[in-house]
Amino acid sequence: MRRFILLLTTLLCALGVGAPSVGAITNGEFDGTRHPAVGALVGYVPQAGTTIAYCSGTLISPTVFLTAAHCGFLPGDTVQVTFDEVYTADSTLYTGTFIAHPEYRPGTNAQGVQSNDIAVVVFSKPIRGITPAQLPTAGLLDQMKADGTLNQSTLFTSVGYGDTEYVNGPGGQTTTHPQSRNVAIGTFNSLTAAYLHLSQHANKGEGGTCSGDSGGPNFLGDTDVIASITVTGDTYCSSTNVGYRLDTQAARDFLDDYVTLP
Repeated sequence: MRRFILLLTTLLCALGVGAPSVGAITNGEFDGTRHPAVGALVGYVPQAGTTIAYCSGTLISPTVFLTAAHCGFLPGDTVQVTFDEVYTADSTLYTGTFIAHPEYRPGTNAQGVQSNDIAVVVFSKPIRGITPAQLPTAGLLDQMKADGTLNQSTLFTSVGYGDTEYVNGPGGQTTTHPQSRNVAIGTFNSLTAAYLHLSQHANKGEGGTCSGDSGGPNFLGDTDVIASITVTGDTYCSSTNVGYRLDTQAARDFLDDYVTLP
């Protein structure tokens, strides 16, 4: 997410052992077993001095895990993923190859039309016992907007392993990163050619994403259809969740190399 390195450093200092996040669930609750296809990227982060859950994502086929391209910041292409409800040192890990969109450029405008902030992890063996989530049909959100079913009351379900809240304390605001799968409900805000903007105002009873949820899904309502993946938001995770749309031709052209599209 935006200002990832700054957020990472802040979290490491605030939490001692450094449990950083790349986009997290705010004003939500523990997800438990409701979204078993949502997992976390896990790896050793030198600044933290330990292995942590640092990004989120979703199983979209038995061998393919969907996430954000900017989650590929650790050295090498080999990564590990867990689907445990809470990441611990004893969690089950699956090893795969991280493949970012070939035209993704780190440091580009997170909301630029050509940011291409999308990636997959390809596993050498199928993941058993987890039903993959569904991808949207081509132009789904545009169609919904045209027929009036995408409006300010349309609900979206965000899931991820990131931070859960900002708290005021000595030295400023810090975040809490439980490394657990959490869920929150937000509403539609706006739509651009490449992005879905969701509202996550706590004073309206909404929740959303923060640091550590990057790559995680924003499901359409209470379905298992992933409308977008979280890629950025406002600095203090209090108003806006910005997701990279999956129903666009650009996203579909990338995903078509790895999964069968609806």
